[in-house]
Amino acid sequence: MSGKKAFALRLDPALHDAIQRLADAELRSVNAEIEVLLREALARRGVKPERTAPARRGRPPGPNAS
Repeated sequence: MSGKKAFALRLDPALHDAIQRLADAELRSVNAEIEVLLREALARRGVKPERTAPARRGRPPGPNAS
């Protein structure tokens, strides 16, 4: 599990298209772009959410790892 909270979000198609264009320009997914936009909006309102630790990447250690 990635540690991120999943939820359904319904968007106006024109809004989604605009976010897609931004995401493409920034080489991000739509999901990552929405997260950036939300963080920017919160920062403008003086709210700074804590960042959680990123998910560990790669294979888990094998049975013989020390």
